[in-house]
Amino acid sequence: MGGGIVSCDVAPDSLYKEVYVEAPFPMKPIKEYIFPSTNFLVTDYGAVADGKTINTEAINSAIEICSRSGGGRVVIPKGEWLTGPIHMKSGVNLHLSEGAVLRFTDNPQDYLPAVMTSWEGMECYNYSPLIYAFDCDNIAITGSGVLAPVMNTWREWFGRPQPHLNALKTLYTMASTYVPVEQRQMAKNENNLRPHLLHFNRCRNVLLDSFSIRQSPFWTIHLYLCDGAIVRNLDVKAHGHNNDGIDLEMSRNILVEKCIYDQGDDGIVIKSGRNQDAWRLNVPSENIVIRNCQIRKGHSLLGIGSEMSAGVRNVYMHDCIAPDSVFRLIFAKTNHRRGGFIENIWVKNIKASKMQRVLEIDTDVLYQWRDLVPTYKDSLTRISDIYLDSILCDRAEVVYDLKGDVRLPIKRVEIKNVFVKEVTDTVKNIVNAEDIREENLRYNENS
Repeated sequence: MGGGIVSCDVAPDSLYKEVYVEAPFPMKPIKEYIFPSTNFLVTDYGAVADGKTINTEAINSAIEICSRSGGGRVVIPKGEWLTGPIHMKSGVNLHLSEGAVLRFTDNPQDYLPAVMTSWEGMECYNYSPLIYAFDCDNIAITGSGVLAPVMNTWREWFGRPQPHLNALKTLYTMASTYVPVEQRQMAKNENNLRPHLLHFNRCRNVLLDSFSIRQSPFWTIHLYLCDGAIVRNLDVKAHGHNNDGIDLEMSRNILVEKCIYDQGDDGIVIKSGRNQDAWRLNVPSENIVIRNCQIRKGHSLLGIGSEMSAGVRNVYMHDCIAPDSVFRLIFAKTNHRRGGFIENIWVKNIKASKMQRVLEIDTDVLYQWRDLVPTYKDSLTRISDIYLDSILCDRAEVVYDLKGDVRLPIKRVEIKNVFVKEVTDTVKNIVNAEDIREENLRYNENS
């Protein structure tokens, strides 16, 4: 697979490397922080790799002291380390040595007090993510170790029993009526709002490099309101409920490259908040490049939405593969409550095996929310300028399926150099969409 960094220069202040990324839209260099060489071993702060000792305090003490000392690497040596939530601080590179396994407990009480986070696009106070950062600069997780939570309790929480649905309705109502976020306390009773595995909230200059993930309570990697991130060389596998691989939400200036995702939900997802909360924050997801990645299993290779009310624009995915199966290769989803926009999305040089749809755009995706909560405001999503070029697939039920809203049709979709060896249902379905262009669309050919 092609594509690479054009150049990588040290900035004049010598604190950052600037990573230049090619894209069909203006893209500023992404800053990669150069961490101080000082190491802080968690064993020096009392951590024990015996599979029994809970090392939350020791690991977080090392992180706190590292940050106060000007930054560096907090090193997790080889071994299995049981821990509760890890809270990152500015200037800290959490380094997972070869053979290191961070095994997170599954006792919800370990993840209290509640912290400011979000649940499917709505801000709230919930159980701490397993790795959490809030308003940090220059943070990283690196090394070839593994993040592997204990999953027994979280699996019991995968379902959506009535108390959980009631909690979602309560949170939705609070967000829709602008109840202050600090009053949205959701880590209680039988709400069972599972925590993210990794949630970085309002952070700048993030690096995630070379580690593996095995399972997750909820969304796996969530960059929320972040500016500047490099995500590379990750091996992620999580097949539980809502186990997206990586969610980039109201975040900008991001490079995702050379990662493997094997998911129980969407693989790589661009989001931008839900309804009133996103309109309040008003931060679109933009300037995102995804390249040389592999989605082994998942609902989609690239998902956009359905939480996308602050808008999504300037996304470029290229030279990626989906060698097994996905439901949709590219899926943009919204509904009449979302508002916002989806525009300037480029997907190029993709190889895939089998799927239901190569491209699907659906403006009526509401899932369980359709009957659970009312529509507080009707707000349509503007969708335009979607470009597919050089897509090779073995089999699809439908090549492209565009379902716009009659009040605001989808505009300018280009399907170019797309080859599907076998189409099992129909080539295309177009409803409420304008200026749809095809060039060299081929299907049902042997080669």
